[in-house]
Amino acid sequence: MSSISLGLQTLLALLAFAGNSVLCRLALNDHLIDANSFTIIRLFSGAVILIGLIFIINKNQTTIEKPNKPRLKQAAYLFIYAALFSIAYLMLGTAAGALILFVSVQLTMLLVQYIQGRKSTKLELCGMLLALGSFAAWMIPSAQRPDLLGVLLMAIAGIAWGFYTIAGKTSRHPQFDTAQNFLYSLLFCVFLLPLFWLQQAAFVSQQGLILAIASGAITSGLGYWLWYRVLPAFTSLSAGVMQLSVPVLAAIGGMIWNQEAISLTFLLASCGILGGIFLVLYSGYQQSMKY
Repeated sequence: MSSISLGLQTLLALLAFAGNSVLCRLALNDHLIDANSFTIIRLFSGAVILIGLIFIINKNQTTIEKPNKPRLKQAAYLFIYAALFSIAYLMLGTAAGALILFVSVQLTMLLVQYIQGRKSTKLELCGMLLALGSFAAWMIPSAQRPDLLGVLLMAIAGIAWGFYTIAGKTSRHPQFDTAQNFLYSLLFCVFLLPLFWLQQAAFVSQQGLILAIASGAITSGLGYWLWYRVLPAFTSLSAGVMQLSVPVLAAIGGMIWNQEAISLTFLLASCGILGGIFLVLYSGYQQSMKY
């Protein structure tokens, strides 16, 4: 894969992540669909589009392998992320939710990298501290501090996505693996049934259905497939830090489509996050030039 192709596919994947935040927040904020129905339709749509894509690209592929423990584990990570992501967005704005999500992803991947014994360079650590410090400054109590329950749920979603990302670094067949992850994640949707009984009945408007399908088929299914394609080219730290650009993209999308205001604090935090990402990626580039 050429560097240009790698860069383009990575950008499209990150835009897809931001698109998920915008679509989910738009659907839930306007009460077009309930959170649990959004999750189920999203996962189902992702499975359908990816399985269909497999059959189109490889006409000889007529069956899906039986699930094994690693794939079920990845499917569980995907379900936890998707379910809590939707519920958290009932309480958070587009930009806030995306920022909390991907900072949690970064911390998870950094911790796993530390446990695995990989040392970070000084420049990488500076970049990470700049990005996380900018996030901390944004989280300082203010009139715009996000709902704490929403923060907790989104943080858990981020941890699940972090492990899903780590699992993707060893994927040899991104399209096939992603399709299986979406397909088997539907098995875990049974855990959402009690929420339907405890809360109000499910409701799905036509517009909400369209938004959920778009999130599942395009920004989730195809977006996550691209992400699994590019992951092997990056270190865990680089993959985690790059995702911190998603809140900036989501904030722009939220401003355009959800009419959400962007504070000066968030703009300054975004600049710090992007600056930290640049330092981490530049350090990775310097390391690659030595070999």
